[in-house]
Amino acid sequence: MAKRRRKWDATVYQRFIREGRGQGSGVNYKPWITIQDFASCGMVSRVKGRTTGRIHHLMSNYETSLFFLLDWSDNVTDIREQYPLLNLSDAIATAERAQIRYPFDPISGFPYVMTSDFYIETPFGMEVISVKLSSELAKPRVREKLEIERRYWQSQGIKWRIVTENEIDVSKARKIEWLSQAKCLAGFGMNDNIQNKCIAFFVEAYPHHLGFLDDLFLETEQKFGLCAGMGLNVYKYLAYHKRIHIDIHAPVRAMAV
Repeated sequence: MAKRRRKWDATVYQRFIREGRGQGSGVNYKPWITIQDFASCGMVSRVKGRTTGRIHHLMSNYETSLFFLLDWSDNVTDIREQYPLLNLSDAIATAERAQIRYPFDPISGFPYVMTSDFYIETPFGMEVISVKLSSELAKPRVREKLEIERRYWQSQGIKWRIVTENEIDVSKARKIEWLSQAKCLAGFGMNDNIQNKCIAFFVEAYPHHLGFLDDLFLETEQKFGLCAGMGLNVYKYLAYHKRIHIDIHAPVRAMAV
């Protein structure tokens, strides 16, 4: 991914700290890096999370896919992307103990703040995840930086792991993304009164419907005077928010017919 050349020095670092980057939790967390910090190459994404209710900044297609999987999981209670190794002195000391060259800005000489792709909270504790293509792991400098991450989080008592494209169920992630297109029915012009009535009707009818779901979609649209396609959006909304049961592993077409 091509990057804009960003000025990086102690002044910018202090500004990031004042802005609250890499700090907070849940809806109040601010990632250390945002997509505005890079030239867009069609790989970065801004996605509103179901778990946190905020916009997440994702820097690659595989990060986005993993995000949807994490956001769907009932065991993930918080997701913080672009999470910094914020204690610079500890990070640099970690690298020195491992005899690894820590990254510094070539112009200012100020140390960069390294980041891990995801910091998540679960009922079983915290975990940090770095997303890397398996082909990248053959590069010595990539492995060195990952080793700094591993040792840094280990010293914090936090589990750390690498996830490659081989561990990401892209098909499942795409289904979740497809459902998320209807995460907010108000965006389709449905007021609260109609939403509540449609949802109550669909939730009641769904478990007992024996025919094709297309028929239920059409019935919902006709009953409440909705535009064509809104029955499907009600279904996607309820499935995304887990108010009806679906087989998330089924092909997308089979989920909706």
